[in-house]
Amino acid sequence: MAEMLLEKYKGLVAKHLDDRWTPQEGYTAEELADQLAAADLPAGTSLPLALEEFYRAVGRCEELMEAHCFFFDPDELIVEDGHLLFLEDEEEQFAWGVPVEALDVPDPLVRRRANSTGAWHDEDATVGEFILDLLDFSFEEE
Repeated sequence: MAEMLLEKYKGLVAKHLDDRWTPQEGYTAEELADQLAAADLPAGTSLPLALEEFYRAVGRCEELMEAHCFFFDPDELIVEDGHLLFLEDEEEQFAWGVPVEALDVPDPLVRRRANSTGAWHDEDATVGEFILDLLDFSFEEE
């Protein structure tokens, strides 16, 4: 499958960290597959392309992975409430995920769960849009 957002994600290092992207920022396809195999995911669970490319580009870059909210490491990804969860805020009040029935969509819509009530709400953004917007927000100058 053709790359969709990989280069944009790599560009986050220069944009937000004023540094040059290196391969050490992310996972190789093989490393990512090994990490996913170690996760407690139902058999056959795969990542949407937009999320896979995010981990391949910057999945090891702590400054981005823990900028405002915390992206789960690939081996920590879980399925709960019919969603693949990939992000949580620092107070653990909210979690973000993708409905499991949309995991085969290259860039599916993101949903947010209020952990106190379990209620899900649409974010009205795809995975790629959401990640790029979140990191832009996280690194805005005050």
